[in-house]
Amino acid sequence: MRLTSFSDYTLHMLAFAAAAGDRLFTIEETARAFGVSRAHLNKVANTLTRAGYLTAVRGRLDGLTLGRRPQDIRIGDVIRLTEPDFALVECFATGNRCTITQCCKLSGMLHDALSSFQNTLDRYTLADIAWAPRDFLDDASRI
Repeated sequence: MRLTSFSDYTLHMLAFAAAAGDRLFTIEETARAFGVSRAHLNKVANTLTRAGYLTAVRGRLDGLTLGRRPQDIRIGDVIRLTEPDFALVECFATGNRCTITQCCKLSGMLHDALSSFQNTLDRYTLADIAWAPRDFLDDASRI
């Protein structure tokens, strides 16, 4: 199993937002900090804003800020928001055509593993992974 780059960048953007504290930050500076395209982070920011994890501030000083406290943002919820599906095997997906679904014992084990994965992520919040600006920027004054 592998998380999509969209999920990875989502967690990066949230950590960046937490490091910014009360200061507004921009998609452009986030893109520069992580060496990621602005267009890709635009999609991430839109998803996070629609879900209430980020708040967009319009006006003379446009920017983004966290929409919730870091300790209220569960990593499991963010991953469930950003991952397209958790169909580890065919029988987990809609339209299953596997001929051994009725007698397969593997699917039960994989369901348990997936539940453990999600339950583990639910125990952690953004506060657990948040960085200080000095942890990842050359010039901490940018954040």
